[in-house]
Amino acid sequence: METINEPMVEYGLAKHAHVGEGESGDLHMVCCNQNGVLIAVIDGIGHGEEAAEVARTAATLLRSSADEPVISLVELCHEKLKGTRGAVLSLAFISPEQKMMTWLGVGNVQGVLVRADTKKGNLQELLLLRAGVVGSKLPSLQASVLPVSHGDTVVFATDGIQNDFSMGLSARENPQRVADRILSKYRNRNDDALVLVARLTGIAP
Repeated sequence: METINEPMVEYGLAKHAHVGEGESGDLHMVCCNQNGVLIAVIDGIGHGEEAAEVARTAATLLRSSADEPVISLVELCHEKLKGTRGAVLSLAFISPEQKMMTWLGVGNVQGVLVRADTKKGNLQELLLLRAGVVGSKLPSLQASVLPVSHGDTVVFATDGIQNDFSMGLSARENPQRVADRILSKYRNRNDDALVLVARLTGIAP
C-alpha cells in the first residue's frame, strides 16, 4: 500500500482479516472538511460479515455527521447500532486552526499520539479508553483535548494488535511503513487486525 494524502493528513493503513473469514470487521474512516479532520477506527464485535456490516454502519454515520462533537458522534452510533452485535471504536477530531485534537475511545481500540517535537509535551500521549460497547452498553463519555503540532502522528490499532505496539514509534517515519511494521510485528492470530497511522500535515508549522 502507499501513503494516502488528504488535505490535512497523510495516512497509512494495514489490516488483516481473521483466518477463515473473507471480510474484516475492523474498519477505518478519515473525513476532512472545512473545520478539520475526523479520524476513526471501528471494530465490529466478533469478526466476519456481520461484524463488518456493523462497522460499515458506524463509519457511514460518522462520515455523514463529521461536524458533530466527538461525544455526540459516539452517542449517535450507539443509538444506530442498538439491536446489532455492537462495536468498539476510537475517534479523534483535529482542528488545524485551533491546533487541538479531541479524542475519545469506547472499548479496546488503542490510540497513541506521537509528537514530532518533544519540546511541546510528552513524546507519546495514550488515549484513555472507557469500557463498554457502542450499541449495547455505553459508558459515561468524556473526551480528552490535547494540543497538536505539524507532523504529529496519531496511531489507532484494534485488539488484533498486541498492546505493546507503541514501543519505538517515531513521527518521522513514513505512515505506511509504520502501519505495515506494526501489523507484521504485533498482530495476534485470533482476531481481525487493523492499524491506522495518520500524520497531521494541515497544521501550520
